Amino acid sequence: MTHSLTLIHTIAAALGLALALGFVATRLRLPALVGYLLAGVVIGPFTPGFVADGAMASQLAEIGVMLLMFGVGLHFSFGDLLAVRKIAVPGAVVQMIVATAMGMGLATWWGWSLGGALVFGLALSVASTVVLLRALETLGILDSHTGRIAVGWLVVEDLAMVLVLVLLPPLAGWLGGEGGSAGAGGVDGLALWQTLGWTLLQVGGFVVLMLVVGRRLFPWVLWQVARTGSRELFTLCVVAAAVGIAFGSAALFGVSFALGAFFAGMVMRESEFSHRAAQESLPLRDAFAVLFFVSVGMLFNPAVLWDRPVQVLAVVAIIMLGKTLAAAALVLAFRYPLNTALTVSASLAQIGEFSFILVALGSSLGLLPPEGASLVLAGALISMALNPMLFHAIAPLQTWLRARSEIARRLEQRDDPLAELPMTTDGRYLARQVVLVGYGRVGRRVANALAANDIPFVVAEQNRELVESLRQAGVAAVFGDAVDPAVLIQAHIARAAMLVIATPDTLNVRQIIQTALTLNPQIETVVRSASGDEARRIAQECGSAVFVADEALAQSMARHVLERTEARLAQHTGPASLHGRV
Repeated sequence: MTHSLTLIHTIAAALGLALALGFVATRLRLPALVGYLLAGVVIGPFTPGFVADGAMASQLAEIGVMLLMFGVGLHFSFGDLLAVRKIAVPGAVVQMIVATAMGMGLATWWGWSLGGALVFGLALSVASTVVLLRALETLGILDSHTGRIAVGWLVVEDLAMVLVLVLLPPLAGWLGGEGGSAGAGGVDGLALWQTLGWTLLQVGGFVVLMLVVGRRLFPWVLWQVARTGSRELFTLCVVAAAVGIAFGSAALFGVSFALGAFFAGMVMRESEFSHRAAQESLPLRDAFAVLFFVSVGMLFNPAVLWDRPVQVLAVVAIIMLGKTLAAAALVLAFRYPLNTALTVSASLAQIGEFSFILVALGSSLGLLPPEGASLVLAGALISMALNPMLFHAIAPLQTWLRARSEIARRLEQRDDPLAELPMTTDGRYLARQVVLVGYGRVGRRVANALAANDIPFVVAEQNRELVESLRQAGVAAVFGDAVDPAVLIQAHIARAAMLVIATPDTLNVRQIIQTALTLNPQIETVVRSASGDEARRIAQECGSAVFVADEALAQSMARHVLERTEARLAQHTGPASLHGRV
């Protein structure tokens, strides 16, 4: 094999085998992701036969991480990040501390050094953004409030890991490693604080630069390219922005590629072409995301499964049980619904890209023993493969807990002043009102239209901070997940005239509608849907009026064209009527 063909051979083998095994996994009712990971194992260095270039695959996967995070940024504004800061920041920090402590305790019991135990625990504490995004997009809840909490949580974890990666080398000598500026005698406290301060300054400078300059510059560049009318140039501009800004942020400010690409997408969101940018980059994001999972599989040595089975099970237990329970408890402690707690906890029940980077750094510094890398990779592979199944188990688990657990029912029925309307609520909001589920971009417009026409409505929303602000503004609002019948009851659904579901979370729409119809058989339901197929199923099963984003836009444009055409015809020929109106 000549060196010039290494890239082609790697891409061809990775994508071809991922397609075949992904198809087989799908037919076996397993996530396609399992097939991608197994493809990496097959072409990896630990199995016989063809061996792909691991370094090349790793770099291709890094591009996929950039494009994926860029796409998330296009849908995740700075306002969204601020909206979930009260739970994402303390939740991520506490969860990382708990998971690191569990990993350190396990490694110490195995007889590892303090440094090795710390690196091992930190590697188990941070989840994979790529796996999370895949799961949220598959379920259609990436744009929901729960999805924003999960993404914001991982952004905080990424920021924390940037600091860890910078501080680990100077601390290596004190922790028993071979490197570090302090040598074997200990760590220089002044140098450590200088490093920490410089890192915070770099990250802060990057964030300020992107929010102040980037929010104006990059949308303007995208507009100038769009004016050329060239689709190729537009796509090239989007990809160049994602990869170029990610690389520049890492080279100049020391932040990760993923974090740089995420902020690049956030500033690009200010452009009116952000939706088109997301669509244009979607095929590349999907292809390179597959390469990411293949590259993870290439790092895995199957021998660890029979050489250290008990240790592998212990690692998987920390990742998928310890972290999950800790995250769920934290979310519930912030008085969020059970569904949000289960979704966020499932989002964190895996490890990924930052774990691999940390393992490589810990090994190079002489902190992590050789078996540590194998155990982390085994935990990553198994948790990634099982993670989609956890998401699919959320709905039945939630139903089972509510039916059999008194504690679960108490958690959702606990005394919360925002979980029910105040006693002073005007009677017009308690009968013949509209119950509006979700107060995002679409829900806010519906609410404004209702308010402008003096039609009473009650908002049911999962964002606690948003409910507080609505109450302060005089809007009737109830905090909670509308899947829970108690939330709809508190919104007085039994006497309502209409139920409007404006949230993009389509996972539990049918359950919400069925609950509403049980409590009020005469109620009319209106639903927002992300896809035409989902809309048809909801309309057929529930008898609801369903609006799909693209179809609703097309109908509005057609209606405007007809109205303006009638008006212009009337100016020249008198009153006219166009048949077949939209």
